[in-house]
Amino acid sequence: MVKAQDPLLSQVNTFLSRQFKPNQLLLLGLSGGLDSCVLLHLLAATKQTIPFKLHAMHVHHGLSVNADAWADFCLQQCKLLNVPLQIVRVNIDENTQLGVEGAARRLRYEALFSIKLDEEQPDFVVTAHHQDDQAETLLLQLFRGAGVKGLASMAAVDKFRRLLRPLLEVSRQTLQDYATQHQIRWCEDESNNDTRYERNFVRNNVMPVLEIRYPAVKSVLARSASHLAEASDLLDTLAEIDAETLRFNNSLCLQGLAALAPIRAKNVVRWWFANNHLAMPSTEYLSEIIKQLLNAKADANVNIQLNLNNQAQHLTLKRFQQRAYLLQEQSTPAFDLVWNGEPELMLPNGGKLQFKQVMGAGLALKFGMTKLRVTNRDGGERFKPNVLRPTRTLKHLLQEANIPPWKRDCLPLIYWHDTLAFVPGIGISHELQAAAHELGVEIVWQDIPSVSIV
Repeated sequence: MVKAQDPLLSQVNTFLSRQFKPNQLLLLGLSGGLDSCVLLHLLAATKQTIPFKLHAMHVHHGLSVNADAWADFCLQQCKLLNVPLQIVRVNIDENTQLGVEGAARRLRYEALFSIKLDEEQPDFVVTAHHQDDQAETLLLQLFRGAGVKGLASMAAVDKFRRLLRPLLEVSRQTLQDYATQHQIRWCEDESNNDTRYERNFVRNNVMPVLEIRYPAVKSVLARSASHLAEASDLLDTLAEIDAETLRFNNSLCLQGLAALAPIRAKNVVRWWFANNHLAMPSTEYLSEIIKQLLNAKADANVNIQLNLNNQAQHLTLKRFQQRAYLLQEQSTPAFDLVWNGEPELMLPNGGKLQFKQVMGAGLALKFGMTKLRVTNRDGGERFKPNVLRPTRTLKHLLQEANIPPWKRDCLPLIYWHDTLAFVPGIGISHELQAAAHELGVEIVWQDIPSVSIV
C-alpha cells in the first residue's frame, strides 16, 4: 500500500475530501491503462483515511483483439485491491457520424452515468483524465473553432454531471513515475499509436513538435484551459442575470431577449441550451436560430429541430405567444377509457386525472356521475362552458385560453354519455356544473411535462 505521505496520494486525498461527504459511493471508470490503474490504486489507498465506498466499471468496447484480456486484467487488479468491478459490454457502430472515438466516448459515459450498484446511484463518477489530456483537448477544441465553453475543456469538478477528475493537474509523466515506483501494472492499447484518430494525431505528431520549442507547453495549455473555464463561468453568471426575468418554466421571453445586445442574447441562448444538455450549435446555426425566433411573424409556426452534434437527445425549439420553448416531443397515443369512480386514472401518454368529491364545484353528482368516458380529441368538438356565451368550437376555446398547440392534442376530454362534460384548462359544460349547494366531482389533470426542465 502507498505511504500516506506520498505527494500524489496527498493531492488526491485533499481533492476528494473537499468534494464529497464520508461514506458516499464513487464509481471509477477503469480502462486498464496507465492513468486509470494509477487512480485505482490511489483511491484504494485514500479509503484508508477517507471513508467512502469504491466501485469500478470497465466498458468493454470490443474494438480490439485484446479487449477480453483487458477486461480480465481489470478484474484481477480490482480483486487484489478488494474493489467490486462491473464489466459492461457495448456495441459501437463504426459507421456513425460521431466517429469511433466519439461513439465510444458517448457509450462509455452513458454506461457510467446510468448504472445502479446494489440499487444505489453512485454519488460521483471518477475518471483519470490528467494534464496532458487537458492540453490535447484544448488544442482539439481550438482546431474545431470552439467558443469559450469548449476551450475551457474539462472541469476537475463537474457538479452537474456528478463527475470528478482528481488528476487533472497531474502530468502523465508523473503518473508513469508513480506507477514505476509502486510497481503498478497496466495495459497498453495498441490503438493509441493510430494517428487516424484525432487525439492520437495531436498526442503523437503535434505535441512533440511543440515541446521542442516550448518544453512546458502541456502545462501552459492546461493553465490556459483553466483561465478559459473561469471566463466561461463569468459568461454563465452574466447569462443567469440576463435570463432572470426572461425564463419561466424553462421557456424564454422573446421580447426580453430581443432587448439584449446581440452578443448577450447569443450568450443567453447558449447557456439555455447547455442547461438542457444540448451541445453548442455552430456560430452560423445559432445566429439562424435567433433570427427565426426574433424575426418571425407573431402567428408564425416556428418549429426548429435540434439534433446538435448528432446527439441521441432530440429537442424541438418552438415559439408561442412571444416565448421560446424547448420540447422533448412525444407521440400521443389514441385512448378511450372509462372512469368508474376511482380517485385516479392514469392515461396512456403518462398523464393522470384525479377525481375528488367537493361541495359547490365540479360535475354535479345529481346527474349520476358514476361512469365517465375519457378520450382524446378527434376534431370538430363544440363546447359551452359559459351559459352567457354561445356554443363554440373547442379549437377556438383552446386558442382563446392560450394553451400551446402541442398541449392541445394530448388533452383528455371527459364525456358524460354523449355530452362533452369537461375539458382541462377550459372548464365544465354549463348544464352539468354543480351549484353552490350541490355535491360535485372535481377533476384535475396532471400532464406529463413536455418542456425539458433542467
